[in-house]
Amino acid sequence: MDTMISRLLGVALRGMYVISALLMVTPASAQATQGTPMSRIQARSRAQALSVLGRDLFHDVRLSASGHMACSSCHDDTHAFAPANSLPVQYGGSDMRQQGHRAVPSLMYLQDVPQFAEHFFDSEDEADESLDNGPTGGLTWDGRVDTARGQGEIPLLSPYEMANASRRDVLRRVLAAGYGPRLDMLVRTPTDDRFALIVEALATYQQEPGLFYPYSSKYDAVLAGRARLSPLEARGLDLFERADKGNCASCHVSQPGHDGTPPQFTDYGLVALGVPRNRAIGLNANPAYFDMGLCGPDRTDLSDHPEYCGLFRTPSLRNVATRHVFFHNGVIHSLRQAVAFYALRDIRPQLWYPTGPDGRVRIYDDLPARFHANINMDPPFGPRPGNRPALSDDEIDAVVAFLGTLTDGYFHPAGHVR
Repeated sequence: MDTMISRLLGVALRGMYVISALLMVTPASAQATQGTPMSRIQARSRAQALSVLGRDLFHDVRLSASGHMACSSCHDDTHAFAPANSLPVQYGGSDMRQQGHRAVPSLMYLQDVPQFAEHFFDSEDEADESLDNGPTGGLTWDGRVDTARGQGEIPLLSPYEMANASRRDVLRRVLAAGYGPRLDMLVRTPTDDRFALIVEALATYQQEPGLFYPYSSKYDAVLAGRARLSPLEARGLDLFERADKGNCASCHVSQPGHDGTPPQFTDYGLVALGVPRNRAIGLNANPAYFDMGLCGPDRTDLSDHPEYCGLFRTPSLRNVATRHVFFHNGVIHSLRQAVAFYALRDIRPQLWYPTGPDGRVRIYDDLPARFHANINMDPPFGPRPGNRPALSDDEIDAVVAFLGTLTDGYFHPAGHVR
C-alpha cells in the first residue's frame, strides 16, 4: 500500500485504538506511587485516564456557572469541533445571555501550531531560513496562549462563556459533579494543583489523533494516490495556488511538508484582512470600540505595537466547508461569500462596507483609519488592471468546490474510500 495512505490510515487506526483503550482503562491503573518516577506503562495509563477524564469534562455542562454550557456546546463533535449553529458569536455567562465578541474557532488541527513569536523565521527553502514572517503562532485568534492547557482555561473563566469566578470555583464545580475520585487517582504529589489537572485532562483529550487531526479528507486521499479530484475541484486547486489568481496558498499552505507530512492549510501567521464590522456583535454598537486582535483588547502585552493592530491568526482551512460563519467576527455566513471577499474587497468595496452620508464607501470600517496601513494588500487584494477581480464568479465556484475536498471523513480507518 502507498506509503502516504499507510501513514494516514495508521494515524486513524491509532486514534481508534487509543479511544477503545481509554474506555477500558481503570483509574487505579493510572496511579503511580506518589513522588516516584512513573514507568512507561504507568505514564501511558495515566495519559489514557487523563484523556477519558478530559472527554467527560469536555461534554459536561455542570462545569459552567449557568449549568447549561460545556466545552462541546461551542465545539461540537459533529461540526469539526466548531459551533453547530450559524450565530456569528456565541452566548454564555451565568445566565446564558452574555454575548461573546469573536467567532468560535475549530479545535481541530492545532497540534502543530508553533508558540507565538513576533519574528518567525522560516522558509520553503530549507537551506535559507532567513525570511522573517513576522508575528506567527499561538492558539487563539490573537495568539495569546501557546498551549492547549492555556487555551482550556479561557472558556472556563471567561464571564461570557462558562463564567466561573476563579480556578477554585471551577474545581468546586468539578468536585460537585463527582470527579473528585478520578482527580485523586491522577495526583502525583500532595501539592499537585487539581485545577491544573483539569486543564491537563482537557488538553490531553484534544490530542486524540482520530478525533482532532485524522487527515481523512478527499484531498488527503488524493495526495496518497487513492483518489482523484474532479475537473472542477482540480481547477479550484489550481486557482487556489496560483499567485496571479486566488493566491490562497501563500497563507493556507496546500502542499505536503519537506518531510512528507500532510499540509495544514495555514502558515500560522497573523494578518489584517480588513473584514467588515459586524453590527450583530453588541460591543460594536459603541463606535469607539474596536477588536484589534494582536494589539487588544483581549491581548494586552502588545498594545504598544500599533503595527500589530488588526492582525488575527490565519486558521486552517481543513473542514472549512462545514463552518457556518467566517473570519474572527463571524461577519460572513457562507464559504462562497468568504472566497468572494478576497476577490472583491478592493474591487467592489460597496458590497462589503457601508456608505457614509457623503456617499463614499467607508472601507475597512472595523479598524481605525490610523491602522489601515496594516491591512494586507497582497494579491488578490489591492487595485487590479481594469478594475477586474482576480477571480470570476465561476472561478470562485471552483475554489469553493476544491475547499469542499478538505472535509474529513472521506475515507475511514478500514481504508474504504467513498
